[in-house]
Amino acid sequence: QAARSTRTIVIAGVPAGLLQDDVMADILTIHFQMSRNNGGDVEEVTYPTQSKGVAYITFEDQEVVERVLKKDQHLLQDKRLPRRYPLTVTRYCDHVSSSLKNSS
Repeated sequence: QAARSTRTIVIAGVPAGLLQDDVMADILTIHFQMSRNNGGDVEEVTYPTQSKGVAYITFEDQEVVERVLKKDQHLLQDKRLPRRYPLTVTRYCDHVSSSLKNSS
């Protein structure tokens, strides 16, 4: 099993303050599990985080990360949201400084 950081993506652009945090985490989970979003089995969603509008999503498989990153645009869509929200998806391991990487 790949290291957790390589199975995690960073989501920016999460609409903050519209819904309760646990509801938003649910919507994110559903979005990234859907095959039409190139998604797969989600192990964990971390939301909210210290950064406003940012969530971390850890998948069961690293392959899903690669697929999700290849998708041109992620639009967060749910009947509880007033509109669709474009999300920015990046690798988590790029956000971790090299000193942390070496200690794992």
